[in-house]
Amino acid sequence: MRLIPVLATLPVMLAIAACDLLNRDDRQAPADVAAQGAPAPAPDPMAAHDLQPGTALPADLADDQPRPVMQAQVVLDRLGFTPGVVDGKEGLSTRNALLGFQEANGFDQTGKLDDATKAGLARFDNIPATRVVTIPADFAAGPFLPIPDKAADQAKLLAMGYTSLDEKLAERFHTTIDTLKALNPGGVPAGAPRAASPTPSATPSPMQDAKENGASQPTLFRAGQQIRVPNVGADAMDARQVSDAKWRDTLAMLGVGTTQPKAARIVVSKSKGTLKVYDANDKLVGMFTATMGSQHDPLPLGNWKILGVARNPPFHYNPELFWDVDDGESKELLPPGPNGPVGVAWIDLSKEHYGIHGTPEPQTIGRAQSHGCVRLTNWDVARLAQMVSGSTKVLFEA
Repeated sequence: MRLIPVLATLPVMLAIAACDLLNRDDRQAPADVAAQGAPAPAPDPMAAHDLQPGTALPADLADDQPRPVMQAQVVLDRLGFTPGVVDGKEGLSTRNALLGFQEANGFDQTGKLDDATKAGLARFDNIPATRVVTIPADFAAGPFLPIPDKAADQAKLLAMGYTSLDEKLAERFHTTIDTLKALNPGGVPAGAPRAASPTPSATPSPMQDAKENGASQPTLFRAGQQIRVPNVGADAMDARQVSDAKWRDTLAMLGVGTTQPKAARIVVSKSKGTLKVYDANDKLVGMFTATMGSQHDPLPLGNWKILGVARNPPFHYNPELFWDVDDGESKELLPPGPNGPVGVAWIDLSKEHYGIHGTPEPQTIGRAQSHGCVRLTNWDVARLAQMVSGSTKVLFEA
């Protein structure tokens, strides 16, 4: 039986069908309740601190070298036209982000960082491409554990969490581990003297730190270390807007702020590989590159409704419902976590078995197939989950 979502936070579970299925007797409301009297979370020491547009950037905050593509990606990500992973490379996701910005601002839609687009982004020139942060001890605490290949072994975990601090940092700053390594050669922020990094005698070695947190592989980063990261922002937290403390922690972990525009309608384009968000005035306020459907599980074209949102959901694994999985495997209940099959959020649709969700593999968005559903990066689906409500219209188009 399907229930009408109510404004309350309820336990949720997921089950797989053609893609995945929310247990509709237990789903959460499509919009969260304001957190009345909720304690304010501690300030995030890794959060962005931006100057007002047009204000001169102090020399000590300037980037160590020009990174024009990454700087544009950082600004577009803040504005809601997200480039997938922020890596300083021009590709499909960055092109889509530029197309979204151009559409929203009435520019020719070239998908390129052309002169008109550069002029439109010029007011954000005081936002550098990167910043240097110090890794807090609580963020680096773990545990970090490998994810087993088999669902039966995954079900024994307490959470489908990050496998390393490197991976956790990459998601926090909307990037990849390889990009973080390139920005921190030898573990030192690019452009900084070698002394900027903690000395081996002052801190545990990466391997020691990894073992203490349960990880099996050495990591490049550790608590107390200064590192250069993509300067992603729009990460301000307002505890009054979110009643669920665990969801607030997830937003902070992903560098996603609590203030987002409201979505009146969503348009998912199969041919373009995009998800667009329009507000009540039909203005484009968000655009994400997405993965959707496959030859075996095509995207269901048509108009749909949003029935609920599951935040940090566990997952019912049913091998009988996957064409590429041996039916002899057992059904399992997988714990929640960013490395779970649907990532940190599931947006349930009126088309049975279909939804919009996150992924444990952000670098594959736009480059791989799905089991029919719409996949976004964890940070993008966390943002979208705050935009939608039961009144948001959804269109899947060719």
